[in-house]
Amino acid sequence: MRDALREFAGSARLAQAVTLMAVGLAFSTHAVRSLVGWPGLIAAIAALLVLAGLSLVARWRAVEWYGILPLTILVFVGWCGASVIWSTRPTATVLGVGYLVAFGVLGVYVALMRDTIQIVRAFGDVFRILLAVSLALEVLSGILLDLPIAFLGIRGDIASLGPIQGLFGSRNLLGFVALVALITFIIEWRTRSVVRGRAIGSIVLASVALVLAGSPTTWIALGASLVALVALYGLRRVPAERRWRVQVALLAGAVATLVAGWLLRLRIIELLDARAEFDVRLDVWREVSRYLSANPLQGWGWSGRWPSGTPYLWVERAVGRDLGSALSAFIDAYFQVGVIGVLLFAALLGVALVRSWLLASNRRSVVYLWPALVLVAIAVTSVAESFALVEGGWMLLVVCAVKAARDMSWRDALASAR
Repeated sequence: MRDALREFAGSARLAQAVTLMAVGLAFSTHAVRSLVGWPGLIAAIAALLVLAGLSLVARWRAVEWYGILPLTILVFVGWCGASVIWSTRPTATVLGVGYLVAFGVLGVYVALMRDTIQIVRAFGDVFRILLAVSLALEVLSGILLDLPIAFLGIRGDIASLGPIQGLFGSRNLLGFVALVALITFIIEWRTRSVVRGRAIGSIVLASVALVLAGSPTTWIALGASLVALVALYGLRRVPAERRWRVQVALLAGAVATLVAGWLLRLRIIELLDARAEFDVRLDVWREVSRYLSANPLQGWGWSGRWPSGTPYLWVERAVGRDLGSALSAFIDAYFQVGVIGVLLFAALLGVALVRSWLLASNRRSVVYLWPALVLVAIAVTSVAESFALVEGGWMLLVVCAVKAARDMSWRDALASAR
């Protein structure tokens, strides 16, 4: 009996199942909370952590533990945990850090137990289901019944071509998931890891969801991802001895684009018809800045999702909306864990992006494009949304950061240089 249990815990089938369940739960937390509440969601996370722990213990000797985590993740999470010392709501901070660590551990498990192509397949399988169910529920609500599905936040606007929310509770999160799904499905198609018909159908599914979501933030992230894709395909065709010059030119071009985008931001907002969303964000960031002056270095204490109570309630009342976040991962990190926290988060994202970009431009396999393009989408989206700090967005960031670090670790480079 014990041998059978050990064999089951160490099996590749269990690792695959836990990976699929972890990705599925991370990106469907809104639906799970709507159906069974926070107790049900926490119970599901705890069960997954137990299964992941059993799998890790059974495969202990097969896992290469050296350099398992990038220091950027450890330091950022450690700083968030330390914020309980000065937090104005220590209980909320303890719960928020525990929530952050839980999804972080699941992300590390996925990155350890599966190689990159298996991770792409897992995300692809989950996204196909979530997007298909989202569109089906929108059709049911907006066309067949012509009634909103209130407990899921589905308003039934698909008959007027959106915006729609699906299972995700907001059009911006649906748009972000659809964009990552589109990247994933393209990589599946290029690596021939799924049959051609399924790949094309999946790309159409993600494209339809992205268009119907109508998220201005997602359109900007899509544009950045397409530019990054073209740049990477060009880089991969440049001879290795000249590649660094092209990298420098691309970096200079990216900086120039960012400066031009900032200077032309009002025109871009008008073209995307995003004035209302931009005004809301300006109001939120303006209110947040009023309270940052009190704790600029260390912030108000980590919470992840905004809890009820001060100072978050003050911001919500001033803006006149229930928020749940500062509508920017960078502003949120600044608000909750101060200047040090936002610098650590930027370092985590930046180092992961640089590593994955170098891998994507130097490795022959197309699958290395996936972490780089996903991190570009996360980085751009993080300017106007806080998805990268919680649940599925955070787990996705951890997966990409860990995979990039294990394939390009500065500690390994130092060890080989000795």
